[in-house]
Amino acid sequence: KVFKAYPFPWINKTNESCLRKIKMESSQLKSFVDVAANHGFPIQNIPFGVYSKDGERRCASAIGDFVVDLKVLEENKLFSGPLFSALNNAVFAGDFLNDFMALGRPHWVEARETLQSLLSADNATLRDNADLKAKVLIPMSEVKMEVPARIGDYTDFYSSKNHAFNVGVMFRGKDNALQPNWTHLPVGYHGRASSIVASGTDIRRPKGQIRLPDATTPIWSECRRLDFEVEMGAYVGVPSKMGEPIKINDARDHIFGLCVLNDWSARDIQAWEYVPLGPFNAKNFASTVSPWIITLEALEPFRTALPEQDPTPMAYLKEKDHSIFDVKLDVHLKMAGKEEDHVISSPNLTQMYWNFEQQLTHHAVTGCNFNTGDFFGTGTISGTEKTTYGSLLELCWGGKEPLQVGDETRTFLKDGDELNLVGYCQGEGYRIGFGDCTGKILPAHSDDKYF
Repeated sequence: KVFKAYPFPWINKTNESCLRKIKMESSQLKSFVDVAANHGFPIQNIPFGVYSKDGERRCASAIGDFVVDLKVLEENKLFSGPLFSALNNAVFAGDFLNDFMALGRPHWVEARETLQSLLSADNATLRDNADLKAKVLIPMSEVKMEVPARIGDYTDFYSSKNHAFNVGVMFRGKDNALQPNWTHLPVGYHGRASSIVASGTDIRRPKGQIRLPDATTPIWSECRRLDFEVEMGAYVGVPSKMGEPIKINDARDHIFGLCVLNDWSARDIQAWEYVPLGPFNAKNFASTVSPWIITLEALEPFRTALPEQDPTPMAYLKEKDHSIFDVKLDVHLKMAGKEEDHVISSPNLTQMYWNFEQQLTHHAVTGCNFNTGDFFGTGTISGTEKTTYGSLLELCWGGKEPLQVGDETRTFLKDGDELNLVGYCQGEGYRIGFGDCTGKILPAHSDDKYF
């Protein structure tokens, strides 16, 4: 039996039985591909991504330790549902997922259900066709994962109240930690799409202007306070028109899916440059994404109610259900020259104040149009305990409290340090994973690269 995605049930006290039904039916799915219980890509997931092999990029899904070549399936007319059968053009033949993402939720759901059926234990189409199976299922060890969408624009938000409060306390004191606007709207800024890179890309330490403590003028320097930020990102699927807003309860139908995001940050460069227009060079040098886009249908069994917002949001931001997904996020740090990594923090997506729907709706309220492939991040996700802080800035409290990691300490990242942000949802007998989100710090360029 193939699990049918429910069209975003409102999860509250009146329909918890609907959520229990989703979880039960999802846990019963089985594939002919062996997948360990703690593996992130079981048949319940069906993520979407792009891999490259022998210089060619191809659209894919994943099951266990295999990528699933969607172009081969499409060429063999195995996307045979009524919606795909009516299409005149191939959607999985390109270098990115944008053509598929633009189709909208009914097509996304049909494609996902088709893949679940083809990969299920009781479907012989792939299972018993050795030649076709060999073309469709490619070992992940033989491919390289790429950024899955052509991203035109990128916006980063600042939507975790705990993180905003912590940073505010450091720089303005407890009484003025949150700016007056923070609880009224999702604060954000426009980022740089060109430097969004796939997991596994090395990150060069940036250089720029910094101002040392107690100094009045800046100096030229490599970044001395290089940091990570635990975030999640959302990809826009269905575009919107310029001049037209997106209603809050329609926002989900524009969101194709989610990934893990490390929005690297040069804290000392930012401290000098951000007045009055906000972050610039401190945030534009690299943002790392996990390579797979996880659909909202796969995440639906993990939808969790968020606390009531105070003050009550304005009508355009007020949802039928204020909720998000229970995504666990572990920060693995492998220090330079070491083999062992250490989990130094474990925040959770449920520690957000403004959710994805509110972020997208607020971004569009002025009539800003969205294109397929546009991307936006949550901002750093932090909990209330130190073990759930989503940045070194918080973990070492601005450099005042060095963090003990194994037999060393860290305030900020050193050359050779490697980060991996791992996100997952834990189901009953299965796990929904996002894939690795890794980056290793390379030394800054020598000055002769600049002048």
